[in-house]
Amino acid sequence: MTVKTIDGETFSQMVLLGATHLTNNAKMIDALNVFPVPDGDTGTNMNLTMTSGADEVKKATSNHVGSIGETLAKGLLMGARGNSGVILSQLFRGFSKSIKDKEVLHISDFADAFDAGVETAYKAVMKPVEGTILTVAKDAAQAGKDASNSVDDVTELMEIILNAAKKSLEKTPELLPVLKEVGVVDSGGQGLVTVYEGFLASLKGEEVPEQTDAQVSMDDMVSAEHHKMHQDFMDTSEIEYGYCTEFMVKFEEDKLKENPFDEESFRNTLSQHGDSLLVVSDDELVKVHVHAEYPGEVLNFGQKYGSLINLKIENMRKQHTDIVGDEKKGSPEKKQELAEYGIVTVAMGDGIKQLFESLGATVVIEGGQTMNPSTQDIADAINQANAKKVFVMPNNKNVVMSAQQAAELVDVEVEVVPTKTVPQGMSALLMFHPEKSLQENGKVMKDAAQEVKTGQITYAVRDTQIDRMTIEKGNYMGIADGSIQSTNEDKMSVMKELLTTMIDDEEDEIVTILQGEEGTDEEVDEIQAYIEENFDDLEVEVHQGKQPIYSFIFSVE
Repeated sequence: MTVKTIDGETFSQMVLLGATHLTNNAKMIDALNVFPVPDGDTGTNMNLTMTSGADEVKKATSNHVGSIGETLAKGLLMGARGNSGVILSQLFRGFSKSIKDKEVLHISDFADAFDAGVETAYKAVMKPVEGTILTVAKDAAQAGKDASNSVDDVTELMEIILNAAKKSLEKTPELLPVLKEVGVVDSGGQGLVTVYEGFLASLKGEEVPEQTDAQVSMDDMVSAEHHKMHQDFMDTSEIEYGYCTEFMVKFEEDKLKENPFDEESFRNTLSQHGDSLLVVSDDELVKVHVHAEYPGEVLNFGQKYGSLINLKIENMRKQHTDIVGDEKKGSPEKKQELAEYGIVTVAMGDGIKQLFESLGATVVIEGGQTMNPSTQDIADAINQANAKKVFVMPNNKNVVMSAQQAAELVDVEVEVVPTKTVPQGMSALLMFHPEKSLQENGKVMKDAAQEVKTGQITYAVRDTQIDRMTIEKGNYMGIADGSIQSTNEDKMSVMKELLTTMIDDEEDEIVTILQGEEGTDEEVDEIQAYIEENFDDLEVEVHQGKQPIYSFIFSVE
């Protein structure tokens, strides 16, 4: 049967099946990571991002395809994790803008939407690299545009788009030499192909292979992690705003005539009723997340603009007692005044977390390797910092774009210092001065991050060849500023070779060692002895980082 148009319900089913198919293949996509390190997480990031979008689509009640597109885009934006997740969210942001006013999609509309998505995604990336998800999306969209005048079936067009995406994916190793050297295709591109496969299966009325792992609701995950940040460091009596309140307002024309909606004014008013506020709106509705002491007042305010839908109110004091076991009761205290500066940073490992806190970090988000925090996680942390101006240090190259997106969602001044490693974050934080302006601090912190050298010791999860180096599964690897410098089955040999590569005996003055979960005290002693014997006047500091994945992280300055 020929399918001429796509309505809201049809598109919703495409999204849901695309998300399911991505969930089923997330581990396979993770395994395509170029470096054979145990924290390859492209599939995980894209899966969590797409699941967030799909969860929002499930709640939608409209059959207007433009409305469904906007709902998807919002869900993807708030759940975006890692560079791959952010790019995926930008692809569908452009897609949704293109179809915003469409009740149904005709073939030309469908093709134009894919093309608009590519344009938006390329603009979002400062230095687009060909041979990645961007190339796959671009080639697929171009094929759709070329075919849109000659086909009369949406399903046929989707098949053409998918086939073009697959061909483009196969060519990614030719465009990105490192992929060819390692013998894999681009992982982000594979993730996008997987989503498109789900789209086509839905249009054909087919099913994708059954899910093997339990799919966790992104809403549940964000909620649990978000509230746990508060629960870990306060008593129940210290929770000032006791009710996590989430709702959407579907705008009504008669109410808007009396109360014209302005997102900034709406957000400012709600900020007087609580904290941890997030507001996202479009022409048809506004979505709100806020911690309030009197949720009824918040809902009454929202009702001035339309009808309430998708309400969820949770008693956080009860949650805190249930999770932490704190049975204390008490009355709320006065709201804490905003600090001038707040600092949000990302870290994995209890020791590194404590180290950042000792250096002045206001909020430390647990994440980095294996689990990149989402856009919403970072936005929540910025709000939790309770400051007029906030610095964010991602400390992972795969978290920078999420941090930049989060900065656009909050009502405070935010400066993202694009640190890509923990040592860079530590060096940047040491340069912060509370008497300087946001811009002055931002410059010196960014400069400091560029001056430090980072080394990491981990192990290979598969056999591979990269940079003319043969790496065997299980062998240790020494990585200096993102480049594999040494590999051997003996960890100490790898560490010594790595440090010799990193240290300039004439310029460098200090080496900081962050001991991970798999690093031993005996290895620390041997490292210190090696440095003392081979490098003159070099100070060595050792900290218990307790980080996973990397048994040792080195900072050289």
